[in-house]
Amino acid sequence: MLSRKKHLEVLLTRAQEEYVWDVIVIGGGATGLGSAVDAASRGLKVLLLEGHDFAKGTSSRATKLAHGGVRYLAQGNFSLVREALEERGRMLRNAPNLVKPLAFVIPVHSVFQKLFYWAGLKMYDLLAGKLAVGPTTMLKKNEVLRAVPTISQSRLKGGVRYFDAQFDDARLAIALMKTVYKLGGVAVNYMPVTGFLKADEKITGVQARDEFSGQQFSFKAKSVINATGVWVDELRKMDSGESKPILSPSQGVHVVVDEHFYPGKEALLVPKTSDGRVLFVVPWLGKTLIGTTDTPRQDTPWEPDALPEEIDFILNTAGQYLANAPTRADVRSVFVGLRPLVSAGEEKQNTKSISREHTVITAPSGLISITGGKWTTYRSMAEEVIDLVCEQQGWRNKPTRTRHMRLEDDLPLRKPGSALHPCLELNAAEIAQAVLEEMAVTIEDVLARRSRALFLDSAAALACMNEVRFVLQNELRYSDEELDRQESKFRAIADQYSCK
Repeated sequence: MLSRKKHLEVLLTRAQEEYVWDVIVIGGGATGLGSAVDAASRGLKVLLLEGHDFAKGTSSRATKLAHGGVRYLAQGNFSLVREALEERGRMLRNAPNLVKPLAFVIPVHSVFQKLFYWAGLKMYDLLAGKLAVGPTTMLKKNEVLRAVPTISQSRLKGGVRYFDAQFDDARLAIALMKTVYKLGGVAVNYMPVTGFLKADEKITGVQARDEFSGQQFSFKAKSVINATGVWVDELRKMDSGESKPILSPSQGVHVVVDEHFYPGKEALLVPKTSDGRVLFVVPWLGKTLIGTTDTPRQDTPWEPDALPEEIDFILNTAGQYLANAPTRADVRSVFVGLRPLVSAGEEKQNTKSISREHTVITAPSGLISITGGKWTTYRSMAEEVIDLVCEQQGWRNKPTRTRHMRLEDDLPLRKPGSALHPCLELNAAEIAQAVLEEMAVTIEDVLARRSRALFLDSAAALACMNEVRFVLQNELRYSDEELDRQESKFRAIADQYSCK
């Protein structure tokens, strides 16, 4: 049973024994969880500490695609595309219940466009090698209409079909958390790191606080990894006030509308929008997901707001390609993710650039910070950073086992029971499962990440709060005051996810 209470007791016992961990990972997103899994797969003693919930930040707000990045192909970055395509193949093989092949259709308005995209995506297939998902093919106009029945026929001359993969990001994060435990590691949410333990200016562990009890803890470790995503600079500053920021964050917005706007089983890719990006229209869990944008930010809030012009841009662009264009009134949910983009002015000393997309930095204190990248390459990033840890610690003959290792990726059990809302597939038994088996401890945990209710329909998620309150109070013995606090917080978050 993976309730937070049970595993917190194990952690507290080890803290009292002054247990020394081989590796402490700070951050429970894709990179942190992947790093903990990789370290545990090598037989290392691993502790992961997450200040909020697993995948609370960027890692639950992706476009839900495992892909090589077709836009990097156009830039000639073949090594990055090849790495991502290899990892896409491993995700499909290692988590087959959570990662599925998905066909994409690119509509074209001329024969030249068709030949151009077909040739480029044939290269995409070639770079994937034996891990390719499916062959790229040209489509006639009638074939595009069969695949995408609600596409606008204005100037449509046919299309190109290629293949990538789709997954549920938050659910894959929970699978990684479960895998950490299966391999003998420990991962705890709502345990923010508040400081570092040091001896002779070298980090020897961390100080942390339980968000629910307020109790303070000290955990010793031989190596500490900062995998906090867009908040990586905050931990680096905590380590040393002289650390210079290495990130230039941006935000990506997604809108979710009903399935009837896009009833196809294949996704739509708009290859070049007015801002030079690509736009995806993707079937997801009975809804249609449309995104994304790229807007620079100077701050890194936990719940960033979508700008009105970002929502308008997505809807207007989608409306150019869909016969029935969605409007603001049709939006069921809006979610925003922050990208940890490494700035051009990154520190060069003691820096190991794994690829253009992510970077590893070792501070004079020994703190290892890893940031950047994307969900598709989480595993290879984790392998690289744990290789570095082993090299620094002199640990030999500890190769990773994650390249071919199946994750604990069972889908949530479809337990019997009436759905709590006609727009959601969620019942009381599944809420109890999230609390007792998946370390959910708040209303938001259940409705945002163990289920995806908030991301699919923010109003419907609000309607399910009372049932979640009941289960939490019954299983975790929360007071009415604590549940009132959680409800007030969730109402505020749900308001941000609505299209105002």
